[in-house]
Amino acid sequence: MRLAATLLLLLSWNAMAALTTKKVSWELDGAPYEGVLIADDKGPARPGLVMVPNWLGVTDEAVKQGELVAARGYVVLVADVYGTKNRPKNFAEAGKSAGALKGDRAALRLRMTKALEVLLAQKSVKLDTTKVGAIGFCFGGTAALELARSGAKLGAVVAFHAGLSSPTPDDASKIQGKVLALHGADDPTVPPEEVAAFETEMRAAKVDWQLVKFGGAVHSFTDPGANMPGRAMYNPAAAARAYSMMDSLFAEVFAPKK
Repeated sequence: MRLAATLLLLLSWNAMAALTTKKVSWELDGAPYEGVLIADDKGPARPGLVMVPNWLGVTDEAVKQGELVAARGYVVLVADVYGTKNRPKNFAEAGKSAGALKGDRAALRLRMTKALEVLLAQKSVKLDTTKVGAIGFCFGGTAALELARSGAKLGAVVAFHAGLSSPTPDDASKIQGKVLALHGADDPTVPPEEVAAFETEMRAAKVDWQLVKFGGAVHSFTDPGANMPGRAMYNPAAAARAYSMMDSLFAEVFAPKK
């Protein structure tokens, strides 16, 4: 067991060592935005993912999370949906920023669409532009789902412990790719009624979807820094399973056509 763990650690280190990160800037309606592009500069072209962090936005922790995802075999754009003039310093500011966009889904979709365009325009990395998806964590998962509901051409969307509500559930009929929602079964921030409404939305639109509930997990179960027992708490077992399910879905949708 120790040897296996050591080999896994070495493989992870080697993957991380090959990664490069760079800041990427863009404008939308005259406002500046800045995300982080993470890629392996060696090997073949890789699928691209727009990754939206939790409600704190593009932080050092979000970039580290993006590196962990990229090391699994993706080009990742850690997307900025707030703009450079809005960098939340605490949960109160983050709640205000995320709440404003949750209340204006049109604006959120516009910013997500732009982030997807920015990812696809990157020429300095080995990116397979025919294989693109979106993922997000907490509020970021909500943002990723809204990109799918906008009709964006995506292979799949994966939402980790995300808000699942939609003020326009009929828009689910625009979803082109597969949807995977990874949910803490005991998450108090996403009530059962919201989960049930999401299931109804997906069924009515005949989306290819999955909703996985992790027993014993609450909100933020993939966030190593989450430590609010009963509310938001890191759950390494659920996190590992969730990432494996993400990889499995992307392997399916990005597999060569027969």
